Amino acid sequence: MLVALFFYLFATVLIASSVMVVSAKNPVHAVLFLILAFFNAAGLFVLLGAEFLAMILVVVYVGAVMVLFLFVVMMLDVNFAELRAGVLRYLPIGLIVGLILLFELVFVVGAWVTAPQLASDAPTPPPSEVSNTEALGRLLYTDYVYLFQAAGLILLVAMIGAIILTLHHRRDVKRQNISDQVARSPETAIEVVKVETGRGLQ
Repeated sequence: MLVALFFYLFATVLIASSVMVVSAKNPVHAVLFLILAFFNAAGLFVLLGAEFLAMILVVVYVGAVMVLFLFVVMMLDVNFAELRAGVLRYLPIGLIVGLILLFELVFVVGAWVTAPQLASDAPTPPPSEVSNTEALGRLLYTDYVYLFQAAGLILLVAMIGAIILTLHHRRDVKRQNISDQVARSPETAIEVVKVETGRGLQ
């Protein structure tokens, strides 16, 4: 009874906050509602016994992505009135895309049928003494360790590529050159100027 109560509580708040994310006019309020939606989704994952997914949802999305997006929205002084001025021009295209998505959702929900052998083909759950996080770690680092390392390498290459593509050196900015500093000699480091008596430097 208590589990069902928490399920309906998390689900109701999740649906309400998701609607507010889409309908909120202030982008900062939309981000805050999205954080609330992520917390309630994490609560649903905990009720399902997937505490690892709940932790990842809170740590990665709430702790990094949403907070970063919130700071970007707050720091950038974007004039949202100008952005909303041209919304009516794209309204027909938006309605067409929305109708296509609605048709696809209705088609998927209407044609979805549960297979009768689905319950018998389900994998056996891990032993009760092993937590969900430990079972997932054993699976990743034993059976799928090479695929896990390959995914890490792909993400590393993508991160380096993004840094290289966005890194631009400005020629009008002075930069430190370590090799030139190490190769300096007293002759090139200082300049001795002989000043006449009674006259300063010109």
